Formats: sequence, structure tokens, C-alpha cells
Amino acid sequence: MEGMARWANPSSPHAEGRAARRALEDARARIKSALGWTGEVILTSGASEALAIGLGRSKVQRQLVSAVEHDAVFRAAPQADILPIVEGEPDEAFLAEYLRTGPPPVVAIQAINSETGTALLPSVNSPALKIVQDAGGLVLADCSQSAGKMPLPDADMVVVSAHKLGGPPGVGALLIRNFGMLEPTGGHESGYRAGTENLPGVLGFAAALDVAGAWSTGVEQRFDFKNALYDAADINMPGVQCSHIVSVAMEHLPSAAQLIRLDALGFAVSAGSACSSGTLKISRSLAAFGIPEAVAARTIRVSLGWSTTVEELDLFAGAFHDLAHDAAMRAA
Repeated sequence: MEGMARWANPSSPHAEGRAARRALEDARARIKSALGWTGEVILTSGASEALAIGLGRSKVQRQLVSAVEHDAVFRAAPQADILPIVEGEPDEAFLAEYLRTGPPPVVAIQAINSETGTALLPSVNSPALKIVQDAGGLVLADCSQSAGKMPLPDADMVVVSAHKLGGPPGVGALLIRNFGMLEPTGGHESGYRAGTENLPGVLGFAAALDVAGAWSTGVEQRFDFKNALYDAADINMPGVQCSHIVSVAMEHLPSAAQLIRLDALGFAVSAGSACSSGTLKISRSLAAFGIPEAVAARTIRVSLGWSTTVEELDLFAGAFHDLAHDAAMRAA
């Protein structure tokens, strides 16, 4: 409510504008503190804009992105080279050779894949991150799926989306070690973003981070849930797994049919990234992980939030098992 009451542009010099600026900067400080970030914060309209700024305005022209990045990364860096994924991890041999063959690049690697739950940067100092930085390169980590749920990697740029951690949609941030990594364009956010800041959204972003980590379930309970689903479906879990995203492929039912039947039961799941779930194409990300097309066509993604309860997990697991049993009986 405070954000809606502050109608003024935070860049305006009058009293109402100055009050809005104080609220904005207080929220920025809370976001930095909650995420443990000591660098700069550029507030954006979400992760896609943060990626566009980090990659599109980087002073480093040579770019490498992992094969399983979100489509927003490929839009922001359309000429980038592709880093293969081997057994659920960035191909370290390819990465080391790439770094030897040219100037230090900026490398985009997501912390957690949104479709499989695979942690590509599973620790603060992951091997791929250290390989790039030791060679003088920069790492941009898309932490849309991990921020507020696990520590941020020690990257040079970090992308965060508010609605992925319980905040409002339409707001996010690019965390950057220092502004010198980017070409300024003028406008707001110290000259690195056009457009008035979304003060109500930013305040909601900060408020969500204030309570981030207050999960209704424990890590072991979430992994138990994942294992319960794997009992009734093919396993899609390449590499190191997080606890809050499950990728499963029911044996006898296409993903679209699963979504319809589960939705009718009151469960909201998807068949990949929400930004591309309206398409009929097989997921590029699943293909890059080496998941066969026939399995990808039967794959759904189940995401857990901080407010998801054990009772809700049990209800979903039961419904999923019943659906898998019915599909198997019909196919027999």
C-alpha cells in the first residue's frame, strides 16, 4: 500500500519525488542486504530486461552462453557462441579451450535450469565460474530460479526476478560488481536504464526478500516429493538437482494431456518455461540436456513455492500417480 500511495517519480526534485526516492533507495538497500550483494543494483522490469542490459550493453564483445539458457538470453546475445552441456554440467573442456582461443569473454550460465531443476552453478564458487574468472572473463549468472532460495554464486553479474521468489511480477534487478562493465545509455538507474522505476513493484520485491527462506516445507520433504513422482514416471534429472523444481515424463500421456487433466484437478503445472509453454515445439533446453524428443514430448515441470505445504505435495503426488496408472491401463 505504501508504494501505491507514493505516486511521484523518484527522479523528480519536489518533496513528493524526494520521498519516493528515499523509499526506492531504502528498498534497494534491503534487496542488496537480503541477497548478500556488495556491488551495484540496477532495478529493472524483470529478468529479461536485466539480461538485455547485462549482455546487450556489456563492454565485453565476445560472448558465450550455455545451450540451456532461457530464450531471453539468446535474444539478448543473438551472436553469442554456445557452451555445450555434458551430463548436466557445463562442458569444462570446451570452456577451457574456448578461453584459450580469444580475448576474455562474458559467459552466461544460469544457476538453476527452469525446466529440469538442474543446478549449473550448484555452489558459490562452481568450477565453471572459476575457470572463466581465472582466465580474466566475466560470468553473468541468471539466478531467476535460485535467488532467495540459495546463496548467489560469486559471479560478476547476477540476474534476479521478483516474482520467482514471491514478489510481484514486472520487476527484477541486474546485480553488477561495478558500472564500469557496462556502456551507459542515459536515463534512470545511474544512467543504465531508460524508464521510470516501478516503485510499488520494487517495494514488493524488497518485502518478498524480507521473508524469503520461510518455506512451509523442508529440503528433505521437497526431495521426498521429487522421488515420489519419479516412482511413477521417467526420470529427467541431469546433473546436480535443486529441491524446488521437478521435471518428469509420464510414460503413456503427452505433456499437453497431463496439463489439461491436472489443471482440472486444481494443479497448476507447465510443460517448460512459461514464456514458451504456448508453443508446440519440443523444448530446446531439454534437447540440449540430451533428453530424447519422445521423452521431452511427455515432460512436465512442477515448481514448488515457499508457501507450498506438505499436504499439497501429498495431494499432487497422489493425483499424479493415479493419472499415470490410468494412462498405463488405457495403453495396456
